[in-house]
Amino acid sequence: MAPTQNTRVALIQMSCSPDTQLNLDRAAERVYKAAAQGATLVCLPELFRAQYFCQREDHALFGLAESIPGPSTDILTRVCREANVVLVASLFERRAPGLYHNTAVTIERDGRIADTYRKMHIPDDPLYYEKFYFTPGDLGFKATETTAGKIGTLVCWDQWYPEGARLTALRGAETLFFPTAIGWHPSEKEEFGTAQYEAWQTAQRAHAIANGVFVCAVNRVGHEHGDVKFKAPAADGNPATVELHGPGDHTPHSGIEFWGGSFIADPFGRILAQASHDKEEILYADLDPKLVEVTRQHWPFLRDRRIDAYEGIAKRFLD
Repeated sequence: MAPTQNTRVALIQMSCSPDTQLNLDRAAERVYKAAAQGATLVCLPELFRAQYFCQREDHALFGLAESIPGPSTDILTRVCREANVVLVASLFERRAPGLYHNTAVTIERDGRIADTYRKMHIPDDPLYYEKFYFTPGDLGFKATETTAGKIGTLVCWDQWYPEGARLTALRGAETLFFPTAIGWHPSEKEEFGTAQYEAWQTAQRAHAIANGVFVCAVNRVGHEHGDVKFKAPAADGNPATVELHGPGDHTPHSGIEFWGGSFIADPFGRILAQASHDKEEILYADLDPKLVEVTRQHWPFLRDRRIDAYEGIAKRFLD
């Protein structure tokens, strides 16, 4: 049953260290903190367990991947039970040997895995070499009924595509979550930084308006080179510590400066809360579920869609 009272959402904008265990521990700590402030629906950034490793192509980094259920969900399901929250967490999923996904897991308050979503749109850009690691999702766009409302999750690069947001909303989602890892190439920041961030935010606010939904986008902060320290099975089967260092000379002009700027928008695209560009924060907003219906009554975009005239939308290009 959908909630009739406001839902307090918390977005955990965090920096990520090379130590994957430390990142998991710090994420759990922040979930508890958000719950203590009344949050019942919490979202972590994309691939929060590690620094953003897709800055280069390295087969050793597949050692970061894990099954779902697996080590991370074992911890996070306990956290959800103890904190009494619904949690969205983005993980590097090992589905089968040689088959990996960028997967968001929704965990209910009782610790049950309510749903999974596999990132559909996979980028391949300088310092974002995700096609090397991730197979495109095959679960489709989904809406998940939770005790904190009906939500939909899309991941990072998905946030630029109106089709994904639309189909998720058409399945009944009233709040869209976009766990994200996006930032500036430091050499481009001065010239393009403001425009890039504003385009990112505008695209997602447009999803809120066009679909009459809340949008919650949560990013990481900090300058990263993709350094990673994690436990992996050794030849004798016992866990061994693996340390990998990112490419480049580790100067301020290399790597990625993640721009933070997490935000929550209402169904009319108005910003309810926005985080800084350079600080770890927990961002809160109280979402009124009645606002979805009221907004859609006054701006009936779903009513007036010409579903009889959209046959070309499934084609790559109309010649």
